[in-house]
Amino acid sequence: MLRKPQPKTLHPTDILVGSRIRLQRTLKKISQTRLADGLGITFQQIQKYEKGTNRVSPSRLQAIADILGVPASYFFEDELNAPSATTPSQAIPSGSEFLQFLNSEEGVNLNRDFSKVRDPKVRQKILSLIKALANEAFE
Repeated sequence: MLRKPQPKTLHPTDILVGSRIRLQRTLKKISQTRLADGLGITFQQIQKYEKGTNRVSPSRLQAIADILGVPASYFFEDELNAPSATTPSQAIPSGSEFLQFLNSEEGVNLNRDFSKVRDPKVRQKILSLIKALANEAFE
């Protein structure tokens, strides 16, 4: 009897790394094709990396980091800085919800534009406004 092939299970780290690649690529306004050309691969391979369906080798990840202008550790920051059982966690949405928002068009635009605000007082006021609006939505 022939057995059905089991669907490939994606590893959370591969998904995290892929989403971080996509986030930085989008923030820097680099197309999948341009990133792929810089690596000597196809844009389809970049799509697979970003979805987490293909793993990125360490040497390729370093090359991606160089092109995107970030340290290779950037792609693991969520896991490296994850709160331990003894560290109180802040109210951050679950990893996948948070990363989905960051990778959305709204998330990318919000982060890009917020990072352009240089005055710390204005940044704090923006954060206060967002917190007030978020609290109002839950009342």
